[in-house]
Amino acid sequence: MAPTPTRPADEPGDLATWLMDQAMGHLFSAALRTAAHYRVADHLSAGPRTPEQLAAATGTHAPHLGRVLRYLAARGIFREDTAGAYQLTPAARRLRSDVPDSLHPAVMMITDELFLRTSAGLTEAVRYGGAAFERLFGAPLFAHLESDPAKRELFDAGMSSLAAPVDDAVAAAYPFPETGTVVDVGGGRGGLLRAVLLCRPRLTGVLFDLAPPLARHLLDTDDLKGRWRTQEGDFFAAVPEGGDVYVLKHVLHDWPDDACRRLLRTCRTAMAPGSRLLVVDCVLPPGNAPHFGKTMDVAMLAVLDGRERNADEFAALLATTGFRLTRVLPTASYSSIVEAVAD
Repeated sequence: MAPTPTRPADEPGDLATWLMDQAMGHLFSAALRTAAHYRVADHLSAGPRTPEQLAAATGTHAPHLGRVLRYLAARGIFREDTAGAYQLTPAARRLRSDVPDSLHPAVMMITDELFLRTSAGLTEAVRYGGAAFERLFGAPLFAHLESDPAKRELFDAGMSSLAAPVDDAVAAAYPFPETGTVVDVGGGRGGLLRAVLLCRPRLTGVLFDLAPPLARHLLDTDDLKGRWRTQEGDFFAAVPEGGDVYVLKHVLHDWPDDACRRLLRTCRTAMAPGSRLLVVDCVLPPGNAPHFGKTMDVAMLAVLDGRERNADEFAALLATTGFRLTRVLPTASYSSIVEAVAD
């Protein structure tokens, strides 16, 4: 695994070099994207290969490729053997595009210019408030994606890949009912709904989102035949009625508090008293301990004017919109499950 970037300020050692290494973190993102772009991990699936062999297979410059691989190997991505050939590590295996748990689409999305340029604009976001993305691209992220089908496809595939480990973790961690209907609000391509329905063979589900992700949904399998439907719509206007469990996975963190309250009220209108709402998001821990949610929080600030929240902040949002927070369940992923009941 790559070494943690976190280092106490009072730890002895060459802190100047460490700090400069952190400042050059954008080079790690660029190197990781380069390896993903040329599908280096795919070419290593049959065994170790030298930079020269990889360059011949990928149409790249062998000396430069070797230097990039050496840098990535120093961070735990790939491993160089004594003969100068590179091989997969567990992390690099997830860069393969042909494995079920591939993070290749997520890496390509996160390192795309959409987000690299936005990260570079963080100084302006901090100065003025609001999302850096809108200042740079002239429109909010989701509006921009509507005008660029290629970027929309990149985003949907990347989000599905990024969310897949969360989907399985949530399905395993939460005691979904044996029967009834789960409504996945803003559920994208339906990875979470698929995972839940596979775990509960008598449940049915509704996948609710905009048209582009629904067009590439993941539910049309023999195992789920007859147990789901899709519905297109704007979750700020209305969501499907009649569900027993409603899910908002990685939705609230996209929005500031006022927009979240609008969305939660829309959900509450559709829900019967006693039905459950599951908010799946990072729940920020107190203190300065490392947590992926703190990285995601800055990303939300820059890209969407959204935010990650702690348990008290979720409780406050829910209490003002007709819900009562009942518990927060951790999962094996970076996200937790905030369970609430419709009062």
